[in-house]
Amino acid sequence: MSYSIPTSVRWSQLNAKQQQNLLQRPVLTTDTRLQAAVADILATVRCQGDEAVQAYSQAFDGMPSRLLTITADLSAGLNAQVKKAIDTAYANIRRFHQQQQPSNIQVETSPGVQCQLNYTPFESVGLYIPGGSAVLPSTVLMLGVPAQLAGCQQVLLATPPNRHGDVSPAVAYAAQKCGIQQVLLAGGAQAIAAFAYGTESVPAVHKIFGPGNAYVTAAKQQVSQQFGGPAFDMPAGPSELLVVADSSAEPDFIAADLLSQAEHGPDSQVLCVSPSRSLLQAVEKALQQQVTSLPRHDIALQALSQSRLIETDSLAQAYAISQNYAPEHLSVQVAPEREAEALQHLTRAGSIFVGHYTPESGGDYATGTNHVLPTYGFAKNYSSLGLLDFYRRFTVQRISPQGLAELGGTIQCLAQLEGLEAHARAVSLRLQSERFRTDSTLTGVSS
Repeated sequence: MSYSIPTSVRWSQLNAKQQQNLLQRPVLTTDTRLQAAVADILATVRCQGDEAVQAYSQAFDGMPSRLLTITADLSAGLNAQVKKAIDTAYANIRRFHQQQQPSNIQVETSPGVQCQLNYTPFESVGLYIPGGSAVLPSTVLMLGVPAQLAGCQQVLLATPPNRHGDVSPAVAYAAQKCGIQQVLLAGGAQAIAAFAYGTESVPAVHKIFGPGNAYVTAAKQQVSQQFGGPAFDMPAGPSELLVVADSSAEPDFIAADLLSQAEHGPDSQVLCVSPSRSLLQAVEKALQQQVTSLPRHDIALQALSQSRLIETDSLAQAYAISQNYAPEHLSVQVAPEREAEALQHLTRAGSIFVGHYTPESGGDYATGTNHVLPTYGFAKNYSSLGLLDFYRRFTVQRISPQGLAELGGTIQCLAQLEGLEAHARAVSLRLQSERFRTDSTLTGVSS
């Protein structure tokens, strides 16, 4: 099957329906058969534990699952250059996420009424690292660093085994940097099930993080909806990038950025939106020239066949299209004097890359920002992964006798208005009690 490079389309010449269709994403696999298959895997693992995880791993990955303790031996064969790259990425990611540490707050909302907001890390988290055609130590860092900084007591990694039935040395080294001690060599819905329910060898976790295929995504959603199930980070879909550019942009740079996301998978989608027709034509030619030399060119071509080059009347119209699309990655390649204005208009994106020398792959690996991002338009209502995602927050309040004397009437009034007499009585009984009169006297409160 042959696939075509996208040609530019003039946005203002389309009607509303055609514009909507132009921004349509590839259809996610959410059919009932997939959902039923995932539900069956989850139920089996819940009942049979390790035996089921091993059987599914044998069937899907060609070898049974196992739980490994991560030691230096697992990364011994890693060359020095790769280690240095992981070290540098780790340092930048840690530096950026370290600044996101939350602070507890305490406020006296009324005299004698103290309210607190406290943060506490999730005690146990499961980090899912996809396998298959790519080795992803970068995702280990993106998930492992914030878990380490938050102080999660138990951090468990899951990833499919490599062709030798082992963990990749690069993944093992990144895990060591993050202080992760154990890895479950299993992928897919069975790994998510092990995280969610626990098995004889795998402890259950409170929250699951990490990208994955349709089976992994469905499994995360299903277990989170079950009573007592774990939370999960965010909805996930295929990789995507939207580039907003003006005539100052370099066509070769844009084409390289678009292809960096197109090579992720055949269901990836990339777009370039610009008021410059000549730029879009040059980007089309650059895509044709660059894609042929990629080792994953077949995958990239499939993704490009459902991608878009959109000509707009103005940059303002390009910004509006981006806001409507809400991309996972947004690259802003405009003249430097226009960058500040662009950022005032562009808020709906998982992560934004500004300037001609800021490749999207920088954020994927080593700038310090997190590459676990909302896709498929979820950037409208979900945020990029950060340190706070590894914490729960809860409130604390304390009322003194003085505070109850002053605020009690308000509480009783609102409770009675809502017809909840027991709520009101919880206040009145205290105010009328001998203990309250004694404590009020001791603290100098007039009853």
